[in-house]
Parts: sequence; structure tokens; C-alpha cells
Amino acid sequence: MGIRVAVAGASGYAGGELLRLIAGHPNLELAVATGFAQAGSTIGSVHPHVRSFRDVVLAKTEPAALAEADLVFLALPHGESAAIAAQLPESVRIVDLGADFRLEDPEDWQRYYPGSHAGTWTYGLPELPGQRDLIKASTRVANTGCYAVATILALAPLIAAGVADPDDVVVVASSGTSGAGRSAKQHLLASEVMGSMSPYRVGAHQHVAEIKQASGARTLSMTPTLAPMPRGILATVTAKPLGHADPRAVLGAAYHAEPFVQVLPEGQWPQTGATFGSNAVHLQATLDVDSGRIIVVTAVDNLVKGAAGQAVQNANIMLGLPETAGLSVDGIAP
Repeated sequence: MGIRVAVAGASGYAGGELLRLIAGHPNLELAVATGFAQAGSTIGSVHPHVRSFRDVVLAKTEPAALAEADLVFLALPHGESAAIAAQLPESVRIVDLGADFRLEDPEDWQRYYPGSHAGTWTYGLPELPGQRDLIKASTRVANTGCYAVATILALAPLIAAGVADPDDVVVVASSGTSGAGRSAKQHLLASEVMGSMSPYRVGAHQHVAEIKQASGARTLSMTPTLAPMPRGILATVTAKPLGHADPRAVLGAAYHAEPFVQVLPEGQWPQTGATFGSNAVHLQATLDVDSGRIIVVTAVDNLVKGAAGQAVQNANIMLGLPETAGLSVDGIAP
């Protein structure tokens, strides 16, 4: 019998990806999956690709339905996790995929999100120095944001090593449409997205505060764009260099023992398609021959390492399981 886990918000894209990963996990057993409008429907009707749980009926998202699990994944809209978490026993471990508990500063929360700041949990990015031990000792972990994981992993080692100027960071990143959730929205209709790219939340994206908090950046300009693809993030992070160190060598030293973060061979650049379906992060770095700025390009699957895969990685650490259990570095192609 496996470790019993629950998925709240299982009807969404991140929730569906959690179900897919749990189905292939050697140690986890699905205890309950819940939804809101889709409560009462079978998983097979909501997520036809998750055949392992096709006959499981989505329950209502109520604390009583979740409390019997050993660990709960909260895959809920931002601002909705805190109320559920407050009603779960302390003995139940929780990984929150929303933003409710990521930020340390209440003013940062109020700048980007509605409602009041719920508090701060252990930040769920194991590749940051010392963070893995904190996650292991925690019963409450706040999963990273999707743009955040791509940017932080590109930037944090460079700032920590004194190679990149924390006061001069620029990020331009493209995400697939699944990053906006599963609710029907006009700007996400196929006719609006196909053959077109568009910026959104320019100068005011909610992940900026999280990126600064975890990477050490102090001034950061971010322009997110919507790409005509269902999943994936390609982030280009540039920073003013400090000194003459090789940024690629710094990243290689920081991540040489990490199972999911791969600094690509010289001359090979990240592609979103190479990370689809995997928990891998692909990185490459160079110096701009004209400006001299550091350039780091990152590719991740926003639904895996940017959401559900990262959550399973955190859960593995919290539960004392092998960190890579149920997760792959191999993508799906073509």
C-alpha cells in the first residue's frame, strides 16, 4: 500500500498533470481528487488522458475529503489555498501550488494579489542552497511559480557568486497557454492564439516579487509573452556582469550534482519541446558580444517543473522518498 495523497483542484491543468504523475509514481496512491464545478464527474471525462484513474469521481473540495491523506496537493487558484489549509490537521503534509504562501513580505502580496497575506511557508525550490534540508523538515511547502523557477535557476547562482549585478536584471519570457489555467477566456481561444504572440501584464507580473526574493535580484524588469503552444516556458534572462567570470562555468558548478537541472553542452541552446512532459530544466549561458551582458536562456515545462513535477519533487523530499521518484528528465518528441 502506497503513501496516500490527495489532489485539490484536480480538474485544472496542473491538477491533471499531478494525477498523471501520481499514476506513474512507485510510492504514491491517490486517496481522493476534488474539483469545484466538475465535482461529481469522473476523472476520465475531465482528463481523458489519465486512464489510470478514469473511473474515480471528483469529490467536492472540502477539508473533510482531504484530511485522511498523508499529503495534500493544493492546485487551487491563487488566494484559495489558505482557507483550506487552515482546516487541515498539522499531521497532514501540504504542498501548495498556488501563490498564497510564497512571499515573505505582506506588501509584496498586496502589490500583486487580492485579499490579505496568509503567511509564509518553506519555499519549494530544492536546487537553492540549503533549501532541500528545509523542505525535508517541513510539513508545509509553497511550490514555486512557473516563470519563477525558470528565472531563479538562471539567476540565483550568478548573483550569489558576485558575477551578475542584482540591480540590473531584465527578463523576457514566453509561456504556453496552459499557464493561464483552464477557465474559458477570450484571449486564450485558438483563433486568438494561433499564429500570434502577445505580451501581457507588462511591467506588473506577479512573479517578479517571488523571483527577487529567491534569487537575490534587487531591480528586475520582466516582460511575459503568450506563445501559440499549449505548454512550455522559454525565458531569456540578462544581467550586467560584475568582473570577468564565465557565467556558464558558474551555472555548471552550481548544478553539476542536480538531477533535474542540466547546463547544456557549449553551443546547444534550450528548446521548449525538449522539456515537454519532463521535470527537467535546460540552461545555457553566454556573454553578449556587443553589450557584454550576461545572457542565460532557460527552458522548462510549465506544467511539470513549473507546477506539478516540482510539487511531486517537493513531496518526495518531505516524505523521505528518492527525490527523483515518479519524475523523468526525458521529454516527449516530436
